[in-house]
Amino acid sequence: MLNLKYIPIRSFNENIAYVHTDCEAYKTDDIRAMTRVEIHGGAVTLNAFLQLTDDLSLVQPDELGLNAEAFDMLGLPEGSRVTLVLAEAPQSMKAVKRKMQGNILTAGEYKSIIGDILQRKYSNIDIAAFLSSFSAFSTAPEIVSFVQALLFDKNLFWDEEDIVADCYTLGDIPGNNTDLLVTAIAAAYGMPMPKVVVPEVSSCFGSAHTMRIFADIDKNPVELARLIKENRGAVVSYKVLSVYKALSALQSVATYLNIKDDAYAIVRLLALKAAAGITHLLVDIPVGPKTLIKTPQQAIHARKLIEYAGDALGLKTDVVITDGREPVGAGVGALLEARDIRRILRNKDTAPKGLLEKALFLAGRVLEFDPAMRGGQGYEAAKEILTSGRALEAFDKIITAQGRAEQSDFGTLIRDVTAETGGKIMAIDNKIIRKIAMLAGAIQYSGAGVYLFKKVGDEVAKGDVLYRIISCDSADFAVVNSFADADNGYDIAKD
Repeated sequence: MLNLKYIPIRSFNENIAYVHTDCEAYKTDDIRAMTRVEIHGGAVTLNAFLQLTDDLSLVQPDELGLNAEAFDMLGLPEGSRVTLVLAEAPQSMKAVKRKMQGNILTAGEYKSIIGDILQRKYSNIDIAAFLSSFSAFSTAPEIVSFVQALLFDKNLFWDEEDIVADCYTLGDIPGNNTDLLVTAIAAAYGMPMPKVVVPEVSSCFGSAHTMRIFADIDKNPVELARLIKENRGAVVSYKVLSVYKALSALQSVATYLNIKDDAYAIVRLLALKAAAGITHLLVDIPVGPKTLIKTPQQAIHARKLIEYAGDALGLKTDVVITDGREPVGAGVGALLEARDIRRILRNKDTAPKGLLEKALFLAGRVLEFDPAMRGGQGYEAAKEILTSGRALEAFDKIITAQGRAEQSDFGTLIRDVTAETGGKIMAIDNKIIRKIAMLAGAIQYSGAGVYLFKKVGDEVAKGDVLYRIISCDSADFAVVNSFADADNGYDIAKD
């Protein structure tokens, strides 16, 4: 037996056990790193992956160290006597191997895989194998089975509401923060919209980061229910959902592997919305060469998958295919995007027209979920709600109810990137603009990012400002300037 020791290391998805190479209780000569083990002695049997160390400051030969998450799960105090035994791979790994060979998995196999992931029986390597094989080949029924496996626990249910709506954009388009505007318009209309957002640690885009500029997004289910009842709208972190643990484990690996295929994206989308109790879902599919969905054919395929899976899950879906060839709004970065939203809600002349029009289009389609709203009337209804100030009023109520955030400031390191030649802007590379915003520090700092002054179709003269880089850190500023010098992301047809 070994004495239990707490190791102040967090490993996100994995339980890690640390044993010294001179451990007398267990012969380590034939044990390789990342060996599966079971730890006995607590109320539960803990699954973990073994790491060997020569560092006596980490563990002594008579100790078993557990990383923070594993230690908490075992529930024993330091110094407790525990037993370590080698463990076999979970049975569900057989299904993963079948998937790696190109087979179609059953609903039961997906349920077993997700169950073992939740019990931390999978290493990140195991999860990577599963996600990679699923992304390489999967059928529409498998997408449904995957989603249903994720919906294993209590999900939100709005039994007093006939329509609970949401809107989601499939793909990471810079400046495409329409969600908050659609939520404000829908709430002002009286249509409940519990907007559940995912704060991605690897991206500076999305509603989560922008909403944090306005308000607190960390709420529990009871708080969310109150917010919806009182204000008809809310924007909260997906930690409020039962699918949080499973999706966070999957997504951390998917992000590392850069898995962005439409099948996995659809699974993630539908799991989030079904768990949030959404009944009516509008999905926006932007199409462009530097987006998730690159061709109209791919968009049609994604639409059919969403419709099929939505029907199977009891979700009424409306899928629209939009232009994703350039950033939608002007600001890219949390505070810049928040400023764009404020300008739109306040009907300012400086509001970015692209973001305004797309938000009204999407909000109009959401409002048309109401049977009382005739087809084609949604856009004008959304426009009236916005121009009358009702959307601003609804959004302010949501912010106040969730708890206003402290004011943020923009970075002070600024560079204007100018046109090297005169002509017409033919294209803007979404990936380059995204990269420039991230290099400027927009992941770490809410006040960093990029603000675009010119869009596709605009005529420019040599020396005209294309966009502004804003940074908060001198090191970031040096790196992003070097990157922008090499490729500013703009394709200009010379005069």
